[in-house]
Amino acid sequence: MKNENLVIKPKKAKGDDGYKVFSIRIKEELVTQIDDISARTGHSRNELIGTFLEYALNRCIVEEPQNK
Repeated sequence: MKNENLVIKPKKAKGDDGYKVFSIRIKEELVTQIDDISARTGHSRNELIGTFLEYALNRCIVEEPQNK
């Protein structure tokens, strides 16, 4: 019989996966809209918020103050 060892590798510390956990404060109506989209699509609230943030950041333009 072949010896098949169970290899347990060290667990990565939180934050080592490229993600950061933090809380935000948003209006209840936004939560309701996100939860509705979540229910209709099967994507988690967290996944949707990340997608929405990426979309907005990729299209965000910061206007520089005009010198007078």
